[in-house]
Amino acid sequence: MPAAMAPAPQPSLFDDADAPAVQPAAPDAALQALAARLHARWGGRLHLGTSSWHFPGWAGQVWARPAAEALLSRTGLAAYARHPLLRAVSLDRAFYRLLAQDEYAALAAQVPEHFRFVVKAPALLTDAQRRDAATAAPLGDNPGFLDAALAATGVATPAALGLGAKLGVLVLQLSPLPPRWLRDPVALHDRLAAAVQAAQQALAPHSLGALVAVELRDPALLTPGLAALLRRLGARHALGLHDRMPPVDAQLPMLRATWPGDLVCRWNLQRGQRYAQARDAWAPFDRLRVPDEPTRQALARVARATLDAGHRVFITINNKAEGSAPASVRALAEALDAPPGA
Repeated sequence: MPAAMAPAPQPSLFDDADAPAVQPAAPDAALQALAARLHARWGGRLHLGTSSWHFPGWAGQVWARPAAEALLSRTGLAAYARHPLLRAVSLDRAFYRLLAQDEYAALAAQVPEHFRFVVKAPALLTDAQRRDAATAAPLGDNPGFLDAALAATGVATPAALGLGAKLGVLVLQLSPLPPRWLRDPVALHDRLAAAVQAAQQALAPHSLGALVAVELRDPALLTPGLAALLRRLGARHALGLHDRMPPVDAQLPMLRATWPGDLVCRWNLQRGQRYAQARDAWAPFDRLRVPDEPTRQALARVARATLDAGHRVFITINNKAEGSAPASVRALAEALDAPPGA
């Protein structure tokens, strides 16, 4: 009988009807040993992960076999969280719309207690401009920009109630700002302080240890004034590794000025690239395409120093950083595991 006409296989008595549709890839012995060494050294303070998890090309690294993107998005998180190194994820879908408490709770139910979510606050809160849904062209001022009430009730409260202790960081990624905001840092700092404090107050009763971090897309905002504000608020500067921002070493003054504290980093995009360019060139994100060794080693040094000082590290990596986020996580873990200067 031709393959196209073959009957569908019938379930056997040994099939597990309750088995999840997405199964994790079996980790190799070296990966398991690497994860065990990192955990033994730093306990539960190291949280590495990726930006979202819905990529079929991760089969063999994260998934046992390829699966449809929609299925992975809906049910793949439980398999993702069984990877020995993946103890966090950047919840990028929260940037595009407000998520409800029950949506967060459904995600939290799929992961173990040690897992942490890095929640990207919605553009409704963090973009100073309204944008065309198709082209992202600016359409005018956004009245919700850094609105304190929105930060508390629309963003932080549902995340805190839904994720509980599994909420690690709420990231306010400020999209590129119009010139008028860049020319008036006092007004920007006042608005930012109100939003950060409102979010912190909403998180505090429900998410013990959850951080608020601010990620930038304008290098001009990397100033002592903003560093002093974040330090006063108890918020973190999120190390944003992106084509629009300078490399790790150039952002170290912000980290030093807000020390001591946890490290939050989102390694988003390799310098010299654009998202669409990297996506088209590197899909299906199944391996490292353009390894960025200088960034990896710099990030490993900062992370190791933070961990050795007793603080937490949250690092999430995008496929557009080097070509495959899970492969980048493993390479970064190996750099952390190596003796300093090796």
